[in-house]
Amino acid sequence: MTDDPYAALGVSRTASDAEIKKAYRKIARTDHPDLTDDPAAQERFKAASAAYDLLKEPEQRARFDRGEIDAQGQERPQRRYYRDFSESPDNPYRGQADFGDFSDVFADLFGQGGRSAGRQGGTRSFDMRGQDFRYTLEVDFLTAARGGTTRITLPDGQVLDVNIPAGTRDGQTIRLRGKGGPGMGEAPPGDALLALSVREDADWRTDGDDVITVLPISLDEAILGARVEAQTIDGPVMLTVPRGASSGQKLRLRGRGLQAAGGKRGDQHVELRVVMPPSIDDELARFVENWRKDHAYDPRAVRGKGGR
Repeated sequence: MTDDPYAALGVSRTASDAEIKKAYRKIARTDHPDLTDDPAAQERFKAASAAYDLLKEPEQRARFDRGEIDAQGQERPQRRYYRDFSESPDNPYRGQADFGDFSDVFADLFGQGGRSAGRQGGTRSFDMRGQDFRYTLEVDFLTAARGGTTRITLPDGQVLDVNIPAGTRDGQTIRLRGKGGPGMGEAPPGDALLALSVREDADWRTDGDDVITVLPISLDEAILGARVEAQTIDGPVMLTVPRGASSGQKLRLRGRGLQAAGGKRGDQHVELRVVMPPSIDDELARFVENWRKDHAYDPRAVRGKGGR
């Protein structure tokens, strides 16, 4: 992967958050592994995913720009030179001729992530936990809403089945313990962090924990009422369309929305949309003409009486 996440996305360092997101989505639409078998394209998508995961969070982006973390989101070691340390008042060995044990020096240089093991045969080993690797995983809306399993291939060739919790939101992170970089010495490996990107679905909209769908109904179903099938996250259900239904009218299905904290679910709002027949035949036209003579009404006037 490139050490410059901006280059991986093809944007400048002054790019806005919206420009960064747009660049990532453009690459995903052409180079996603589900869309192409070209290894080069897959590598571009992999690099773009890691770059987007790093830059989409303003604080994390700022830390990268300041040089505090690298392109993988890992802390950069603080550069302290031995001379600086030796001349520091904090150096317990300053002015002493005995240079026996430098464990405190190494701990200071490498931070809390590293530790020295005990002496074994006169040698010391340095233990440090492996790096965490960060990736972006795109899932479709219904998998995120229902929960499910998706298979991924890590850069080292490992194939894993990842459990997607029901009610997953865009930007949520899944931690795969021990699937990051190898540790040093006897320390454990790091983790793989998957930032989930929920793919937009034209048939579903969300409003917090609620979901919104559109249900087309025929002219006769709108006038006379009907029992029709409607799709929910859990599968199809039969829904009662009231007599005299109008386009834009919403029917509520309680507890059919996204799963929230504590297991409670939001609701589903089904928006009715009256769809006219594909063609207006003479019989229908004559019927409406006769009906209009005695029953004409102005829907705009009715709407206006409700106020603004």
